[in-house]
Amino acid sequence: MLQQLEKPFDLLIIGGGITGAGAARDAARRGLRVGIVEMQDLAYGTSSRSSKLVHGGLRYLESMEFSLVFEAVSERRVLMDIAPHLVNPLGFLFPVYKSSRRGVFTVNLGMWLYDGLSLFRSPKIHRNLSRKEVSTVEPMLNQEELKGAPLYYDCSTDDARLTLETALDAAAAGAVIATYTRAVGLVRDGGGRVIGVRVRDELSGEERELRSSAVINATGPWSDRTRALGTSGGTPRLRPTKGIHIVVDAARLRPNNAVVCFHPDDGRVLFAIPWRDRTYIGTTDTDYPGDPGEVAASAEDVRYLLAAANTYFPTASLVEDDVIATWAGVRPLISEEDAGANESSVSREHVIRVDEDGLITIAGGKLTTYRRMAAEVVERAVQLLKLTGSLDQRLRESQTATEPLPGAVGWPENDDHDAVATQIRERGGQGMSEETARLLGDTYGMRGLDIAEMAAKDPALAAPLVEGRPEIMAQIDFAVNIELAATVRDVMIRRTQLFFRDFDQGLSATEAIGDRMAALLDWSHEQKVTEILAYQKEVARSRRWREG
Repeated sequence: MLQQLEKPFDLLIIGGGITGAGAARDAARRGLRVGIVEMQDLAYGTSSRSSKLVHGGLRYLESMEFSLVFEAVSERRVLMDIAPHLVNPLGFLFPVYKSSRRGVFTVNLGMWLYDGLSLFRSPKIHRNLSRKEVSTVEPMLNQEELKGAPLYYDCSTDDARLTLETALDAAAAGAVIATYTRAVGLVRDGGGRVIGVRVRDELSGEERELRSSAVINATGPWSDRTRALGTSGGTPRLRPTKGIHIVVDAARLRPNNAVVCFHPDDGRVLFAIPWRDRTYIGTTDTDYPGDPGEVAASAEDVRYLLAAANTYFPTASLVEDDVIATWAGVRPLISEEDAGANESSVSREHVIRVDEDGLITIAGGKLTTYRRMAAEVVERAVQLLKLTGSLDQRLRESQTATEPLPGAVGWPENDDHDAVATQIRERGGQGMSEETARLLGDTYGMRGLDIAEMAAKDPALAAPLVEGRPEIMAQIDFAVNIELAATVRDVMIRRTQLFFRDFDQGLSATEAIGDRMAALLDWSHEQKVTEILAYQKEVARSRRWREG
């Protein structure tokens, strides 16, 4: 894999999360020679472990962060345009009870301000529901002392796939992407300026020095550790916090909208969010000083979320055995001078800093604003390249706000998901179910047609990965051949999401998937077994909370 990184780059990006992928897309489209090195899979860290929402951040209005909200709702509109298959309108119900801190009138004023900051271009304008209307819209919601509930609109997304498609578009524009390539050191010239990165191929063990005129550190919660690879380490700048989510069967809890919940113990905002045949609940927000790669849900975390869910949906009576899966991630929040500040009050704004040795670090921010963050950090890199005399070409406009991501090319202007699913089913032949066709359209956009065609040509690729579920073997071939999947973990967690959605987290499918990947990637039997065991370890980590 390192062979493709031999030539010097204009810009080398450490980190293949949403910010790194966005920066690569922006820079490559400008005409720069760009490379990304990522120690694991694309979106391995925070970018696949969020609440999977593209939103303006309604709660930031309370802290008067109007500019942050305006920026976010503006970017929400952009993402709906360039990735309509991945960024979809979702209703958010905001129940107001007699005991709530804010009454219906005050909350409604906030909703009007929220709609106004979006220039009234929200997916839909909010409306106020009476108690009776709420009982129809959300019959499982606790009605006791309910006064009403404004219904407003933001968007849901697949965070890992948004990252993946952003990176694939960067590659189409000329960026070189190397996953499972860990930065182990910074390379400096005689004056101490960073001119490259020493990396190690995590699959082969090979090490090499990569040269670049500028280097961006976009490693999220690993940012301080990346800076500490050399003398630029300095004072830590992050205050990492842990957020966890739990997944339950929609047969146990099926909200029709995302429901805004305030935890009965501490008042923290969290959500219960519909997710096709599942529902997920989250998130927590607690300081986390450990290794971001080892983060996992605790028993306390899970019970905390179950308590909130049962307060708002008492008839669900969720218990620990209802939890199918969990995921945990670390937010790379910027440290504030007041170390005693509540975790949830730490700013979600991003910062870009250039160390004395020229290393550019971007940290903080939100999934929703990744494209704008990426443009800012690339512009900073371009300024540095000009300052050092390393840039002697005229750059193009990146047009990242208007050019669609790969799956959105050819997407219907009326955003008709059903029409896309129909096309995919027709392409897939008689053996393709409606459920599989819809899954392919909503996951891959118009590229779902390519997967359907593969399944139509080879009956073996039309076989379900898990009996009774819509995921099919053709997705494995597509993941390996087109989507840079290199391990069973990549496929199970971030390409198919069986890790979260299957009752047994896809464990029954690992042998067949391992066999298929071994054939595609020329693995030995030992390599296949190692890969399956590595996935089983990830499943065990997600279930570790049950031990406590």
